[in-house]
Amino acid sequence: MHFPLHPDTPAEGRSLEDLFAGRGYDIPKMQAQMRARMEAEGLPYGTRTMTYNSRLAQELGAWADTQPGGEAIHDALFRAYFVDARNIGDPEVLVEIAQSVGLDPEKAREVIEQRSYKAAVDADWAKSRQYGVTGVPTFVAGGRGVVGAQPYETLEELVKLARG
Repeated sequence: MHFPLHPDTPAEGRSLEDLFAGRGYDIPKMQAQMRARMEAEGLPYGTRTMTYNSRLAQELGAWADTQPGGEAIHDALFRAYFVDARNIGDPEVLVEIAQSVGLDPEKAREVIEQRSYKAAVDADWAKSRQYGVTGVPTFVAGGRGVVGAQPYETLEELVKLARG
């Protein structure tokens, strides 16, 4: 399900400093904690200074899910954003990512330009509001949930509690 994380982010992106200004966050510390969690799971994680609007990436991902092998776009989008710090709100970047996972770049461009999957993502956003999702990732099991990147043990406990 797609979620509107910072939907007001402009096309050119927004610095993390600006995004978190006045909220008392230690951005380097937060990134170091996330990097440690990712490394513990064998996942890559880069250093970002910007956040980008993910709306078009979500629409492209919804389309990709309907294509043979399209699920690969999700890992590619993750890498582009969290490892390579690329602007996943830029249509040209998105077409390049789609092509890199074997999807037709012209069809990807058409999906982005025509906003073919806008309604599908709108529906997901509405559902996320209905469920009370406030951040990503959100994990839900048995009517309970945890928000944010969590250690394995926290997710394991969530599943145990859901089983009763």
